[in-house]
Formats: sequence, C-alpha cells, structure tokens
Amino acid sequence: MKIAILGFGSVGKGLAKIIADKNLGIIITAIADSKSGIIDNKGLNVAKVLLAKKKTGLCGDTSITPQKIIETAEYDVLVEVTPTNAATGQPALDYIKAALSRGKNVVTSNKGPIALEFKSLKKTADDNNCLLKYEATVCGAIPIIHALQHGLAGNKIKKIYGVFNGTCNYILTRMSDEKLTYKQALLEARELGYAESDPTYDIKGIDAAIKLVILANTVLGFDKTLDDVEITGIDNMSSDAIGLALEDGKTIRLIGEIDAERETLSVAPRILPKNHILVVKDTLNAVTARTDLAGDVTLIGKGAGSFETASAIISDLLYIKENHGGRN
Repeated sequence: MKIAILGFGSVGKGLAKIIADKNLGIIITAIADSKSGIIDNKGLNVAKVLLAKKKTGLCGDTSITPQKIIETAEYDVLVEVTPTNAATGQPALDYIKAALSRGKNVVTSNKGPIALEFKSLKKTADDNNCLLKYEATVCGAIPIIHALQHGLAGNKIKKIYGVFNGTCNYILTRMSDEKLTYKQALLEARELGYAESDPTYDIKGIDAAIKLVILANTVLGFDKTLDDVEITGIDNMSSDAIGLALEDGKTIRLIGEIDAERETLSVAPRILPKNHILVVKDTLNAVTARTDLAGDVTLIGKGAGSFETASAIISDLLYIKENHGGRN
C-alpha cells in the first residue's frame, strides 16, 4: 500500500520512522510540509529524507507543494498531519477534500477539519468509494474511536466522559501532589514541552471541547459545534481549591463529558475521589464510556506524543489495508 504524508513535524517524522523500521507493507511515495516536498512513486528513502530535514530544514524541493502531491503522486492513502487550525480547519480541510474527491483514502490527526466538517467530508468519501479515518484526532494512542464504533457496537452509549487533555492533567497533578501553584505547574509544563508557549488552547478547555465535538458527531451521530460545549478551563484554578479537595481525600481533574441522552457537552474541573479510575497522573488521558450492555468501559493511555499519535495513524492505515484493499 502506498501512502503520501502531508506534514513533517514530530508526528509526520515519527510515523515515517516507524514505517521504515517495521515491515507493515506500507511504502511512502511522497512527503511534504509547508516549505518543501519530495516524490518518488517507487518509494522514498525515508532515512535520507529525515536527514535532509534535520540538516537543512527542508524535506525536499521547494517547488513541490502539498497540493502538487495530492494531484500528481501515486498513493492509496493520504496521511494528513499538518498543524491544527481549530477555527477554520485550513489548509488541512482543503487537502482532505481534494484527496477524497480524487477517490483517495485519507487518514488524519487533524482535529479542525473533523470537528468542523465531518458530515460533508464523510459524504465526499462515501460518494467516491473511499475511507476517511481519524483515530488520532482524539486522545493520541488510545484507540477510543475504534473502541466506541466497533468494540462496543450494539451497545447504547449513554455517556462518554474523562480526562481529554494531558497538559491540564499534568498541571493539576503537580498542584495536587507537589503543592505547586498554578503558575509554577504551568511553567514546569512549558519547560518539559507539555505546554505550548501560548497554552490558551489547552488550559481554557478548548482542546478537550473539540475532542468532545468530534466524538459526539462521529460516534453518536450528533451535529454539534464548539459553541454547543459549556466550557470552564483551569486557568483560574487556585491552590486553595486543590487544598480543600485534598483535605476531603479528593482531588481535581478537568473532565469532558458527553451526555448522550440529553445531548449535552461540557468541560469543567471536577472534584473526584483520589482513587477514582479517572484520576490518572501527569499527561495520561482516561475516558469512560457508560453503556447499556457492557456497563462502564474505561480506556487509559498517552494522549499525545510523536510515536503515540503515529500509533493511532498506523492502526487506521492497517484498517484500510486489510478492509479496503488499500487501493481505489
């Protein structure tokens, strides 16, 4: 199966390394980022591309753009892992639409297009007899979407709730376990690379809310937007609030929840018993699905990271390879 990769940051590079190291029957024929691209329809030498990117900052020729790869390269699946734009979904949205319109399968880690335009993208995929897969958009390495859509098929899902953002979870863990102030914990998260230089997206609960929208629309068939989510972040979290919870043998976590029966979505800090299954440490994510047949099913794992996100992408690629022939 041949793939083209758009986006060659930490996730794209991690994915390329894994495919080069593992015998998965996947050949990378094209790679591009915002500055350059490279095409070899017989298969790229991934080690050479990675070395070029490290030495020069370019993965290939500046004349080869993502659009050129979509239109001219030989591939069965477009892997779209460019940076997320939650407001517009661009340019990833156009890349995905163009590939699907050509009858090409698409695997993406990009939350923007899936949160904003899932129904129209799914229709384009269906109309062109190809697949759109997006496991990596929610909770990194945790196969939450596959579990909800396939593993729990036949169940009525009543609620989906849990820890969806590793940055916030790290901050709250440090405030609780080490009695750090919010500012101290945020600074530490930045120094360790867990928080961006501008952490607004995470700490205000927006990242978690977008993930809820994706699950609501793709798994439950709702038609929600970010405006439908009631959001309270952790940016006003005080040491006093953490202290009061600890005195009562409890702690605080930022919990995202979809109430499927009421069709409501919310993100807010919640007080939980210290031994609660969702009280995971540091950057871990944990999500519980409440169902009518299986009861409560909880998945815990790493919600971000180069190889962790690549793991979800590879699971989607192999699903396409095994169930859709990998070719159109």
